[in-house]
Amino acid sequence: MTEPVLPTEAAGLPNGGRMPLLGFGTWQILGDEATAATRTALAAGYRHVDTATVYDNEGEVGAALRDGGVRREDVFVTTKVPPHAAGRERETLGQSLRLLGTEYVDLWLIHWPPDDGLGLGMWEAMLRARDEGLVRDVGVSNYDLDQLDALGSATGVLPAVNQIRWSPLLYDAKVEQGHRERGVVLEGYSALRNGTLEHPVVLGIAERLGRTPAQVIIRWHIEHGVVVIPKSRNAERIRSNADVGGFTLSPDDVAALDALGT
Repeated sequence: MTEPVLPTEAAGLPNGGRMPLLGFGTWQILGDEATAATRTALAAGYRHVDTATVYDNEGEVGAALRDGGVRREDVFVTTKVPPHAAGRERETLGQSLRLLGTEYVDLWLIHWPPDDGLGLGMWEAMLRARDEGLVRDVGVSNYDLDQLDALGSATGVLPAVNQIRWSPLLYDAKVEQGHRERGVVLEGYSALRNGTLEHPVVLGIAERLGRTPAQVIIRWHIEHGVVVIPKSRNAERIRSNADVGGFTLSPDDVAALDALGT
């Protein structure tokens, strides 16, 4: 079995951390499958794992982190706090740390904006946890640019990362540039859903390059400097999705994929 060639690119974070642009997502992977899939990802070379309180798999992901044969400090770990945990941020983080079996996480996100505002109280609690060393960096998920600005204006601290739905079919140059101008790392999820793998443009590029459609989409994220967290339960697919470090997309290929979002 040929070993995958992983990309080495990473995004710099405010506290000095390096967030690998390729991560392993664990949404909707539960129980023993979550442990097995995460263990497979670590063995394949992934050094970035994404989970969340509401995924109900932090314990299983933590089991893989403990017995995966990789030093904790060599794996970038993200988890997320749901907005309904407002007022219980420290308790929720403590539970995440216990389940993951670690003294800190590299990135802690507000999973989505609360219905009644920005989550300023949550954000301030997360900043305190960061200052105490329980988390290395803090960010958000599913926020728009106006919400990022409002959060920064209210607290003086912009999120390090914003994790949003992102794929060639959702590409928006203004959103990408807006994150870059603010110094907020853009992280995409659901990259391989909603028809991207079957799109004729993606299929054509994949066939010409001798790559899978998923590899083309993942590589497109890397070319843009956007974090991508493909998920799978299938060991072969997990390894294949990681094998995107040995090729690049031409500027014309990138432009053709960008155009799918217009």
